[in-house]
Amino acid sequence: MNNPEGHTAASPLRLSVLDQSPIPEGSSAGDALRNTIDLARHADRLGYLRYWLAEHHGTPGLACNSPEVMIGPVASATSRIRVGTGGIMLPYYSPLKVAETFSMLSGLYPGRIDLGLGRAPGSSAKVAFALQRDRRQMLPDDFREQLDELMSYFHGNGPANGPFRQLPATRFASPELALLGSSPQSAAWAADLGWPYVFADFINPEGAPIAAYYKDHFRASEILAHPRVSIACWALCAETAEEAMRLSLSARMMMLMLFRGEPIPVPSVEKAEAFLWKEGVAPGTLPLHRRFIVGTPQKVRGEIEAVAVSYGAEEVFLVNIVHSHPSRLRSYELIAQAFGLKGA
Repeated sequence: MNNPEGHTAASPLRLSVLDQSPIPEGSSAGDALRNTIDLARHADRLGYLRYWLAEHHGTPGLACNSPEVMIGPVASATSRIRVGTGGIMLPYYSPLKVAETFSMLSGLYPGRIDLGLGRAPGSSAKVAFALQRDRRQMLPDDFREQLDELMSYFHGNGPANGPFRQLPATRFASPELALLGSSPQSAAWAADLGWPYVFADFINPEGAPIAAYYKDHFRASEILAHPRVSIACWALCAETAEEAMRLSLSARMMMLMLFRGEPIPVPSVEKAEAFLWKEGVAPGTLPLHRRFIVGTPQKVRGEIEAVAVSYGAEEVFLVNIVHSHPSRLRSYELIAQAFGLKGA
């Protein structure tokens, strides 16, 4: 049995879900978003700690463009699990607007809302430019200033200095904050701010030294007294190793096409299998420079724990892309069982 904070009896790790809302070929974005709500209910029953929604733009394979829009429906459909973003790409937004949005959500669902923030565009350069309100120039490189402004809304009465000092004093309900990243710069910001740090191992599997830098340079803050590292890693589980590998083919083909500049919806296993056979590449080697944890429950548990140890992580967000929604539900169920989560 696990305790209410998401630990398991058999493992000290906390387990959470990062959902990219994949769109299976033959389905609509609406179908994918309804699958997201269904998976969130499933994760809530199984005992996962958090359910985070990713932000992506301009891709036919991922449905969630606005995770802040999905938080309300997901939180309404669940009862216990924390719901948040993994993450909000802050350069696209006004910090005041983000503070207002997440203050509203925190008021509606007290103690259950997380705000994970990122800097990456979550899209191609062309789409990122189209998302800008002012297209006369590129976005300024002021992410750290945006973080400071956002903090002033949640942990003060608005900026005391600068161009926004005349704003009416407003008390914002604060979500739990975290900084996401896959590079050394994000670790430096998280350490300096004294925020929890979530590293995207499924993007960059060489991040253990970056997490160590964060821990070594962490400065205690009103948010966090000690460094806290979480990782997001790609994991897919089935009853047999063969079935798990087969289910992973859809994501492997999708990623290969993305790297070629040809994004697609999530292909069926049969289509991906035929494509990869024609390509003449060993599926287990794809995608290059990415870590895929694939296999039976005990194998997947062992590899997740090993990756977490290498980072010194206390929490692991599990992310995957599968064409079959029932198979995706089953994957999270099998992993929950392997770790002894309360509801599994």
